[in-house]
Amino acid sequence: MCSGGGASACDNHYHSDNKPIVALSTGWFNKKSRCLNFINIHGNGKTVRAMVVDECDSTMGCDSDHDYQPPCPNDIVDASKAVWKALGVCESDWGNLDISWSDVN
Repeated sequence: MCSGGGASACDNHYHSDNKPIVALSTGWFNKKSRCLNFINIHGNGKTVRAMVVDECDSTMGCDSDHDYQPPCPNDIVDASKAVWKALGVCESDWGNLDISWSDVN
C-alpha cells in the first residue's frame, strides 16, 4: 500500500494483499469518512468491489512515518494485488491504470 506497509489508518490492522482493499488519496479518504466502506472500481472492462482501509497521504511524505515515500498524487486509488487480479490486469502492468470508482451504497 502507498502508506509504506504500516497498519491501516482505518482500523490500525494489517490487511492481506490477497483481499480486495484500497488506500485512497487524502481528499477522497475524506478524514476517514470512507473507512471500511466499499467502493466499486471500474477498469479494464471489469468492475471489482474493494474495501477502503487506508489513506495514501497527499499532504505529507518523505519521512519515517511514510516509509520515506513522496506524497501521493491527489487522484490515487492504491489497490491490493487482489484488485489488480480481479480487474484482469497483467502483473507487469500493475500500478497504473485509468479507472473510475464510486461509493457502494
